[in-house]
Amino acid sequence: MSTAAPAPAAAPGPLRGLRVLDLATLFAGPLAATLLGDFGAEVVKVEHPGRPDPSRGHGPAKDGIGLWWKLLGRNKRTMTLDLSTPGGRDTLLRLAGTADVVIENFRPGTLEKWGLGWPELSAANPRLVLARVTAFGQQGPYAGRPGFGTLAEAMSGFAAITGEPAGPPTLPPFGLADSIAALTCAYAVMTALAGRELTGHGQVVDLAIIEPILTVLGPHPLWYDQLGYVQPRTGNRSTNNAPRNTYRSADGRWLAVSTSAQSIAERVMRLVGRPELIAEPWFANGSGRAAHAHLLDEAVGDWIARHKAEEVVALFEDAEAAVALVYDVRDVMADPQFAALDTVTEVEDPEVEDPELGPIRMQNVLFRLSETPGAIRWAGRPHGADTDAVLTELGLTRAEIDALRTEGAL
Repeated sequence: MSTAAPAPAAAPGPLRGLRVLDLATLFAGPLAATLLGDFGAEVVKVEHPGRPDPSRGHGPAKDGIGLWWKLLGRNKRTMTLDLSTPGGRDTLLRLAGTADVVIENFRPGTLEKWGLGWPELSAANPRLVLARVTAFGQQGPYAGRPGFGTLAEAMSGFAAITGEPAGPPTLPPFGLADSIAALTCAYAVMTALAGRELTGHGQVVDLAIIEPILTVLGPHPLWYDQLGYVQPRTGNRSTNNAPRNTYRSADGRWLAVSTSAQSIAERVMRLVGRPELIAEPWFANGSGRAAHAHLLDEAVGDWIARHKAEEVVALFEDAEAAVALVYDVRDVMADPQFAALDTVTEVEDPEVEDPELGPIRMQNVLFRLSETPGAIRWAGRPHGADTDAVLTELGLTRAEIDALRTEGAL
């Protein structure tokens, strides 16, 4: 039985009244549920009794408490349930009857094996939306394969265009494909719920992690279809405009410069003392400048190398040209613009009688709404903290809960 105190009261966000069952792990499905919870949805995180969401053990920990989970598990009540047991199956169906959304990322066929496929779930609740987030989707020759976001980063073409021209394809050091899929999943769920208002019944969301990142990459399939063009690796340069790169200042700081607009490119050249380049015929458009990126990089790089970073930023700002210091997380935490937006906000961690960590700082909700804002109501709670409370609210008696625990379902 949990020793956790009751979860804080629900916030008056725009999704208040929406109930989400998060059955997923690592990372796209759970993050989608987090995004819904940030704006008021009641999210119940369902974890295996003996195998918690692996994000609890991912990355650095403090005093044995996984920090990533504090972010990913925020605004979620936590309960345990072994869906492969008869009692777990029956309890999940009862929970589904009270929910609006179920998010899962088991390999295709797993829910069906447990008697929890779409026919059973929709019979328990015809208005339910089931979001299925897998590496390759629910059909096709790869559907049954295990997969993670790394494979999507490879298969989408992202890795092929990332890195230096002579270097290997480069994978991101964080969950890029998973995060893009999570954003897409939250959007898909809200779209399906809007559809429910038209039809009166729910539906299945089939989201393959390999697809959203391909969309984010832009018109690569279109370019190949119409021109046979395959974008190469170009390092920090762009094939669409120049100068666009990172440059090192006199005091050893790196800065990023972008000149996507023609007017900005011209301002940069005047600032760095090379206005004659503006008159070159090739300078008149982005592709022409990109073809002469070496010359432009040399002009900008030499100028920045003679100035300290703060001076570069100030002079670019005066010239109304685009520049930014290359930050690490220490810079993010100290930056006045992020502070003004409250991008990284402080959250109390009082979810147990003896708080696990106390005040902690994490990314705030994704966007600001003027009338119905979202909020972080609590950080990720301990494994199974709300099991008994959720089941009691579902109508189970103390004897029924004890029987499920004896069975191994909790």
